[in-house]
Amino acid sequence: MQALCNNTLKQARIQGPERVIQFGEGNFLRGFVDWMLDRAHEDQIYDGSVVVVQPIETGLVDVLNAQDGLYHLVLRGYEAGEMRTEERLIQCVSRGLKAYEEWEQVLECAADPNIDVMISNTTEAGIVYSAADSLTDQPPKSFPAKVCAYLYHRYKTFGGDPALGMAIIPCELIEANGSTLRSIVLRLAEEWDLEAGFMEWLQEANDFVSTLVDRIVTGFPGDEEAADMCERFGFEDRLLDTGEIFHLWVLEGTERAARRFPMHKLGLNVHWVEDMTPYRTQKVRILNGAHTSTVALAHLAGHKTVRQTVEGDIGGRYLRRVLFDEIIPSMDADPVQMEQYAEQVLQRFLNPYIRHRWLDISLNSIAKFKARVLPSLRAHLHRGQVPQLLAFSMACLLRFYKGEELTEAGLTGTCADETYLIRDDRRVLEFFAAAHKQDWDDRTLVKKALGREEFWGEDLNQYTGLFQLVTRYVGDISKQGAKATAVKILEAGDKEDVYSHKRTG
Repeated sequence: MQALCNNTLKQARIQGPERVIQFGEGNFLRGFVDWMLDRAHEDQIYDGSVVVVQPIETGLVDVLNAQDGLYHLVLRGYEAGEMRTEERLIQCVSRGLKAYEEWEQVLECAADPNIDVMISNTTEAGIVYSAADSLTDQPPKSFPAKVCAYLYHRYKTFGGDPALGMAIIPCELIEANGSTLRSIVLRLAEEWDLEAGFMEWLQEANDFVSTLVDRIVTGFPGDEEAADMCERFGFEDRLLDTGEIFHLWVLEGTERAARRFPMHKLGLNVHWVEDMTPYRTQKVRILNGAHTSTVALAHLAGHKTVRQTVEGDIGGRYLRRVLFDEIIPSMDADPVQMEQYAEQVLQRFLNPYIRHRWLDISLNSIAKFKARVLPSLRAHLHRGQVPQLLAFSMACLLRFYKGEELTEAGLTGTCADETYLIRDDRRVLEFFAAAHKQDWDDRTLVKKALGREEFWGEDLNQYTGLFQLVTRYVGDISKQGAKATAVKILEAGDKEDVYSHKRTG
């Protein structure tokens, strides 16, 4: 097996002009965006290659260049109920650059009229404002400052030609990522005292596209599996990437941006829309909501991974009921479409090639519950109903956060004589650490937790019946365990005499 690509593989690389500059060389962009660009070239929809920029000081660009931009992507998962595998040699990357060593070459890309699309994934912490950056830095440290300096160089090179703006398409997992990046770039341009003509060109000639991305990219496989794959592919691929078959990309932008980046013509699950709110709501409430409403129960029941929970009788029943009986009915959307999406979600959870650990998912669960589950819970509460499973999920969450020792790493909890680490905002952890130190009983814990407006944005004790039901569930979990309590709720079904969602007292 060869260490690097042979000449035959090198010749396979796409020879089209460079048209995309991509900030980020990690697993996700290579397994999502570059996969689409590769397919678009194959289908003769988009004739262009990608310049990949390593936006931080350490990364994979040296390896990428050593492999001449070539690497394999292996996608595996259920599609229409059948397990499918797709293997592809990704050929669309022309070269890699290091922002901290080759900033001048990065700026040369800004002076290339063909490169009119910018893609990024610099993590959720990447799109942040920094007052310490300046235009003359080589390069500016923050990603928005890099974008501002890059676009200013393009503006100066082409004299503010309105036809030579760009489509800026961030993939960072924050809400309104495009408009957030745009606002920071505009703020920096103003603080750097750049001319009014640039400010106008920035706003009129460029499209900052907000996006929603969805694909689990698991990255480099285990050593034994990677060795088998590389043997089959014929070279030692140090950038081998793996992920699931499922994908969704929603781009909220103009027709001009869609013309510059026509991935929607591929026949894939890609959508250019005027408002992506329905798609975001669907993903947050169903996919993310399923995770967050189950994470505490699953851990307390002794489950390590999502798949283990879905395959189990109790976990599988719980997930289906919380999705189809409580989350979807709470949404103001087409129920058929929502149910189809929920079935896709459950299929994805069963993917044997994806190992999603519940403890990893549990990070920052209080904020996640507020964003992902509370809207569904609140919709029922506003109708005068207390949804039994969502109330139970909150009770499990409060029990999961019942920690003892607070350290710099987090709050240590115990379940079935096994310790685990609760990781969240420091103020959240201090609240639950105080609950342990002051030895609050169940009623006190629930009362104080529901009343914590900084957690939920309101005092949840105002809703009739919620406090009573959550308190009852917390007590049952303490006495008989989360799994046994879940069994009792599921078996009770909708009987009004035991744990009914119609119960109001």
